[in-house]
Amino acid sequence: MRRLTIVLGVLVAGCRCSSALNPSLEIGQYAHTAWTVRNGFSLGNIYAMAQTPDGYLWLGGEFGLFRFDGVRTTAWQPPPGQQLPDNNINSLLVTRDGALWIGTFGGLVIWSGGKLTAPPEEELAKHFVASLAETSDGTVWAGTLREGGGRVCEVRSGGARCSGEDGAFGRAVWAFYEEHPGELWAAAESGLWRLRPGPRKRYPTPSELIGLTQADDGRLLAAVHSGGLWQLAADRLESYPIRAAVHPNQLLQSRDLDANRVLRDRDGGLWIGTVERGLIHVHQGRTDIFSRSDGLSGDIILSLLEDREGTVWVSSTGGLDRFRELPVSTVSAKQGLASDATQSVLAATDGSIWFGAGDTVTRWKDGRTTIFRPTSGLPDDATGSLFQDDRGRIWVSTRHGLSYFQDGSFVSTKLAPGAVHFMTGDHAGNLWLSEENSFIHLLDGRPVQQIAWSELGRHQSAECVLAGREPGGIWLGFWADGGLSYWKGDRLRASYTSADGLGKGEVGDLRLDRDGALWVSTQKGGLSRMKDGRITTMTSRNGLPCDAIHWTMEDETRSLWLYTGCGLVRIARAQLDAWIADPKRKIETTVWDAADGVRLRSSAASGFGPRAAKSADGRIWFVTGEGVQVIDPGHPVVNKVPPPVRIEQVRVNGNPYPLHEGMRLPANVRDLWIDYTALSLAAPEKIHFRYLLEGQDLEWKEVINDRQAQYSNLGPRNYRFRVIACNNSGVWNQTGDTLEFSVAPAFYQTKEFRALCTAVFLALFWVAYQVRVRQLQRQYHLRLEERLDERTRIARELHDTLLQTFQGTVYRFQAARNLFSRRPEEALQTLDAAIAGADSAIAAGRDAIQNLRVRSAEKRLEEQLNVVGRELREAQEGSGHTPAVQVIIEGQPRTLSPLIQDEIYGIARELLRNAFQHARATRIEAEIQYGPKQFQLRIRDDGKGIDRKVLEEGARAGHWGLPGIRERSRRIGASLKLWSETGAGTEVALALPARIAYVNAQRRRKFRLFRRIKVES
Repeated sequence: MRRLTIVLGVLVAGCRCSSALNPSLEIGQYAHTAWTVRNGFSLGNIYAMAQTPDGYLWLGGEFGLFRFDGVRTTAWQPPPGQQLPDNNINSLLVTRDGALWIGTFGGLVIWSGGKLTAPPEEELAKHFVASLAETSDGTVWAGTLREGGGRVCEVRSGGARCSGEDGAFGRAVWAFYEEHPGELWAAAESGLWRLRPGPRKRYPTPSELIGLTQADDGRLLAAVHSGGLWQLAADRLESYPIRAAVHPNQLLQSRDLDANRVLRDRDGGLWIGTVERGLIHVHQGRTDIFSRSDGLSGDIILSLLEDREGTVWVSSTGGLDRFRELPVSTVSAKQGLASDATQSVLAATDGSIWFGAGDTVTRWKDGRTTIFRPTSGLPDDATGSLFQDDRGRIWVSTRHGLSYFQDGSFVSTKLAPGAVHFMTGDHAGNLWLSEENSFIHLLDGRPVQQIAWSELGRHQSAECVLAGREPGGIWLGFWADGGLSYWKGDRLRASYTSADGLGKGEVGDLRLDRDGALWVSTQKGGLSRMKDGRITTMTSRNGLPCDAIHWTMEDETRSLWLYTGCGLVRIARAQLDAWIADPKRKIETTVWDAADGVRLRSSAASGFGPRAAKSADGRIWFVTGEGVQVIDPGHPVVNKVPPPVRIEQVRVNGNPYPLHEGMRLPANVRDLWIDYTALSLAAPEKIHFRYLLEGQDLEWKEVINDRQAQYSNLGPRNYRFRVIACNNSGVWNQTGDTLEFSVAPAFYQTKEFRALCTAVFLALFWVAYQVRVRQLQRQYHLRLEERLDERTRIARELHDTLLQTFQGTVYRFQAARNLFSRRPEEALQTLDAAIAGADSAIAAGRDAIQNLRVRSAEKRLEEQLNVVGRELREAQEGSGHTPAVQVIIEGQPRTLSPLIQDEIYGIARELLRNAFQHARATRIEAEIQYGPKQFQLRIRDDGKGIDRKVLEEGARAGHWGLPGIRERSRRIGASLKLWSETGAGTEVALALPARIAYVNAQRRRKFRLFRRIKVES
C-alpha cells in the first residue's frame, strides 16, 4: 500500500511539456527498447557513448567505433592513411566545438572537420585513456590508466600538461566532475581528489571510485566500487542512504548497490548502473530496479548517457537499452495496484480515484491508498461497476450484492442483483442499474421498479446507461445488435438505430456535454452526436483514424478525447466546432498509438463502467484490461527538438559515390539510391520524412521511417535533392538537408549528337522530298500519257469511223448527182443511203466527243446519272418500250475525286446503256451509297438477264462493254461484283474504299510520301 501511495502521488504531481524523462515515474513506466544479439545487435561490450551535434549516437567498445541513428548502426572507419591507436574504445567526449575525442586502450585521438589528429603529449598518445571531461573554460581533462600510476592531463589549445607521476592517483583516474565553474573533482583508484581550485586534495574512500555526480541537495556524490554511494558533507565523505525498492522503510546495503556507472539526468533522476544487479533508479527517496528479468539487455552496466532529447541510454554486456518517457503512463501491479485486471475507474468529487479490480476496491486520496476487500465490507469478491451519487456516496456492485461507501466504510444493501454492468443516477436520489437480466430503478437505495430486458424487446442488458437532462429520463446504449433507447417514466419513449443515422455496431459509451448534446460511441460506425432530435456521425471519412470508438471525454479546454481501436485521439475544439457546423467536413486529429504507450483494444476493455474518468486535476484515467493508463491533456509529453537531417550516401547502379556538393554522376543512371536519416533517437520509428528531387519530382513525397529514395533512368541535367523530417511529436525540421548533383550525358545525349541527328534528319527529309517530287512528276507524266493514249485512240476511231463514213457519204452524194439525169429512181436510193450513212457518222461522232468530256468538274455523279437516264429514255421513245429509271442516294453526299468520278461515270453509263438496249427491263435503279468507310454503286434492272454463256466467257462476241467495265474498275482499285439470272434481272455492285474515293480522305493522307498508287497505262 505504501508503494502504491508513492506511485499515485507522483503521477498527480505534474508532467512537463519537455524533452526530458519524468523522474517521478518508475523505470518500468518508461518506453523501453533493447538491442541485443537476438535481434542482430552484435557490437560486443560498449564502454562509452556520446552524441555529436549532428545528432548521431557514437558507440565505442571492444570492436571499435560505431555510429548509430536509432535504426542503423554503421562501423566508423578513419580516413585513408590514418588509424586509431587501438580498436578498443574506452571513453568518448564531444566538446563544445563539435569535436569527438576518442579515448582508446592505446591512446587519444580527436576527430574534427573530417580529420583525425593526436595530441602532442606522449602520455595521451600511447596509454589507456580511462576518462574524458570538458570544463566550463573549454579545457579538456583526460585520465589515464597505467602501471606505476595513472595521470591527469589538462589539454588546451596551446598543448597538454599531465600530473600524477608520483602515483598519487593510483593505477587509474576513472571520472571527472565539475561541481561549480572552476571547481573540478576526480574519481581515482586512491580516492576522491579535488583538482581545482587551489592545490589538489585527496579524500580517502573505502575502495576505488568509479563515478561522480550530484546529490539531490546539490552536494557531490561519489560512487564507490562495491561500496555504495558517498556524499561530501562538511569537507568529509559520508554514506549516502538509498531506500530499498521492495521495502521503502529499509536502506539498500552497499554490497547491493555495487555501482559501476552513475548518471544524474536533467530532471534530477539518479541512475546507477551496477555490476550484477542491473539498473537502479532513485528520485526523491523512491527507488526502483530494472534488471534483465524485466527486459534489460544485461545486468552488468558499462555506460550511461542522456541525449539531447532527454532519452537515457544504457549499455550492458548484453547490448544497448533506451528509455524514454511516454505520453501515456501505465499504473499496474508492478507499481503497487492490487491487480492488473482493473474493471472500472471512478474520479470522485473529493479528488480521490477509485479502482475496481477482482476482489478489491482501491481508493487513492491525498497521497494515500486504501484497499478494500470483502473483509472490509464488500458484499463479495467480484467487483464490478462504480458510481458516485449526488450525496457523495460511492456505489460498488459485486457479483451478488450492492453496497455504498459512506463515512469511511462500506454499507451493504439488502439487494442481491446479478452482475451490474453500469449504474447512473440523478439529483432526486434515483439510481438505475443495468443488471444482467433486468433494468432496476432504486430510490434512496430501495427498489422501485424492475423490468426484464425482454419486455423492452432486448435479449441482453444495456452496455451503458446515462441519466438524461430531463428528470427521470435515462439513455440506454446496447451492445448486442447496437442501438440507443430513451426511457422515461414507465416506458420507452424513443429508439434509434443506424437507419436513423446512428453509428453502426455496439454502443460502448454515452456522454452528455455542457451544450446538452449526447455523444454515442459505437464500435463499428464512429462517433454519433445527437441534439434536438438530429443525429450526425463522425467516421473515418471525416478524418478519424478508425471507426471503433470505446469512449469519449472532454478536457478542460473542451477538446474531445477518444479512445479508439487504433489509439488515443484528440480533436481540438476549433476542429470539433467546425465539424458540428458542417458534418461533411474533414477534421484534423492528433493520435497517440502503441508507440506512445497506448494499449490498443479492438473492443471495450471491460464489461463494467465507468471505463474512463477525469480527475479534478484534469487527468484522464482509463482501464485497458491490463492496468490503468493516465494522460494529462493539459501537460502532454512533447519532444520539442527538431531532428537533424542528414544525407548519408548516394549509390549509382549499386556503386557508392562520395558525397560532395556539385557531384557529377556518370551517364546512364539506371538506378539511383539516396540514403538519408533524421537524428531523433527517442522514437525513430515514428519519424516522418518528406523528400523532393528538383528536376524530376513534381511534388513532395512523404514516408514514415523509410530512409531511402530510389530513382530510375535519370536524364542528363542538374538536380537538387531535398529532404526534411519531423520527430515523434510532429515537430518539423523545415531546413533539412540538400544535395546538388548532375548526371553526365551519354554520347547520344550530348548537344553535338543531337545537332548531328538534326542534320541527318533534315538531309533525309530533303531526300524524301526530292523522291516525292519525282514520284509526283512520274505520276503526272503517266497521267498525261494515259490522256494522250486515250486521245490517240479516239482520233483513230474518228479516222476509222467518222471520217471514212463521211467520205463514203460524199461518194454516195456524188454518185446520186451523176444518176439524177439518167436513172432518177436509182439516184434517190443512193441519196437515201447517203443520208443514212450521215446519220451513222453523226452518232459515231457524238460518242467519240462524249468520251473526251470531263464531267466531274461540272456535275455530281447522281446528276450525271440522271442526265444519262433521261437521254436514254428520250432515245427509246417511239420504240414502244421505255423503262423507268431511278437514281437512289444513301448517306451524306461527298465530293468524289475527279479522276475517280470519271471512271465511275463511265462504268455506270455503260451499264445503264446495256440495260436499255439489251435487258428489255421495265425498271432500272442506280443506287449510290456514300459510306464512311467505302463508296458503293449498284446498277440493277428487272430485265431478262444476261445469257449464262456470256457470263462464263466474260463478254459477248464482238462486244467490248463488259471487258471495258472490268478494266475501268481495276484501274481505280475498285471491286466489281455481277449477279444475273435468266428472267430475274441483273445487278452489278461496285465498291471503292473511302480513302481512294473521296477528296477529303485523300487530303488527310497526302503526307504519306510513298503511298502505293496503281496506274494503268
